[in-house]
Amino acid sequence: MSPCASPHPNRTTSALPPPCQAPSCSFPRPPRTFLLLKPTPSPYTLCLCWELALKSLGNEGLFLFSSLDTNKDLYLSPEEFKPIAEKLTGVAPVSESEEEETPDPDGETLSIVAKFQPLLMETMTKSKDGFLGISHVALSGLRNWTAPAAPMSVLLARQFKAFLPPKDNLDLGDPWWIIPSELNIFTGYLSNNRFYPPPPKGKEVIIHKLLSMFHPRPFVRTRFAPQGAVACLQASSSFYYTVAFRIHAEFQLNEPPNFPFWFSPGQFTGYIVLSKDSSHVRDFRLFVPNNRSLNVDMEWLYGASESSNMEVDIGYLPQMELESTGPSVPTVIHDEDGKVLASRDPSGEPIQFVFEEITWQQEIPWQEAAHRLEVAMYPFKKISYLPFTEAFERAQAEKKLVHSILLWGALDDQSCSGRTLRETVLESSPILALLNESFISSWSLVKELEELQSNRENEFHSKLAKLHLEKYNFPVEMIICLPNGTVIHHINANYFLDITSMKPEDVESSIFSFSTNFEDPSTATYLQFLKEGLHRAKPYLQP
Repeated sequence: MSPCASPHPNRTTSALPPPCQAPSCSFPRPPRTFLLLKPTPSPYTLCLCWELALKSLGNEGLFLFSSLDTNKDLYLSPEEFKPIAEKLTGVAPVSESEEEETPDPDGETLSIVAKFQPLLMETMTKSKDGFLGISHVALSGLRNWTAPAAPMSVLLARQFKAFLPPKDNLDLGDPWWIIPSELNIFTGYLSNNRFYPPPPKGKEVIIHKLLSMFHPRPFVRTRFAPQGAVACLQASSSFYYTVAFRIHAEFQLNEPPNFPFWFSPGQFTGYIVLSKDSSHVRDFRLFVPNNRSLNVDMEWLYGASESSNMEVDIGYLPQMELESTGPSVPTVIHDEDGKVLASRDPSGEPIQFVFEEITWQQEIPWQEAAHRLEVAMYPFKKISYLPFTEAFERAQAEKKLVHSILLWGALDDQSCSGRTLRETVLESSPILALLNESFISSWSLVKELEELQSNRENEFHSKLAKLHLEKYNFPVEMIICLPNGTVIHHINANYFLDITSMKPEDVESSIFSFSTNFEDPSTATYLQFLKEGLHRAKPYLQP
């Protein structure tokens, strides 16, 4: 299917030929084999075809077509057309990876319930001016999402084998990738102009099934790095594992003719307790952490092209959680002779079991497992980033400076406004070494410091927040200050990115001049920023 009005001269199509009408032929002719040729078009042909498509479909029609045309060849293959076919017919064909799973009629099943409280609209920044200038249609997918798509689901226990470790001799806390991230600072990001997720493959299938309980259009791989899912062993016994996991995924809330609206929770985390052969799941929980004041990033387009204006906001989601109702159970139990001893009640009630208590031989705390997963996703967390007030207490005790990052969204999850910063300078070896040696690091949400500033129960903490907020400019401010909160140096992320993209001879300020010791100008400039802070602090940190 192509948007071009004129047929391609090298493309042939046909139906099966009719049966032979000759008297001597008593059987239909065997169907002929036709080869569908699809030559690679030249840039000129593509350009011409694009103009014809635009003329034929208009801006919004072409926008929809290009959102399906994943390889941008102006031709919809059956695979690319599949989301529309499923939408029109209401029938979703089983994917290849699911077909490979042969259900065991006697295998155990796990019942999972979804708990969901919609995003609090008043926590969005745009709510402060009554969503002025934002069309009701743009937010329709968000406003209409008030309940989980599937409040309950029953899955095969063996489908959770994707959460098993790749080998048996892993140490507790050693991370492995369930779904590896395919993006980094060099590969860029995936297109915003998409409505329908690609078919899940392999270990993506179970995660797609789980997230589909919340909303019908989950994208298992996010547009921005770090993508995927990472896991580690939290506990081990003779027959069972407790596996902690962290998943970065997002949802597309709108459908045509509306423009895309991306809903990106900061992270999905949780754990699963399962047998080492995956035949039995004792417990399962997946959730979006809600311990911070903001935990979801939202981005939506305002035009029919990839380069159209994009609106960005952040908000708070009270609850998004999946939980097993109990251990997995078989549908039927046979004795040694194959006779049925017990089976699931026709009403759906499971067979009643008394499960043995698991004795763990090795175990690490949940906080340690979660930190290991966080470092796997974000290498800059190899050094500690303490809570705001705790960082100043530690700096006072150790006679160090505070390296603080103040930003709109969380630095260590997908609701972040500092993606470029964390994926470049903050994870570089020279920066990690200097921060570890001479600074106490912290990051804070602007919203949380505003609340701390207005809290008069602790005047010192209120003052610390005030001194920080006085230096803040959107979207991210990097700040170096004394243990008493005095800011001695700061730089805005936008200015930092501007000067690191310039040629060294064009940078006017000697404060941010480039060092010849590092090839990466971002690392060199941030290193200089930190060293300048140390230099300015010398008179205050003398013993």
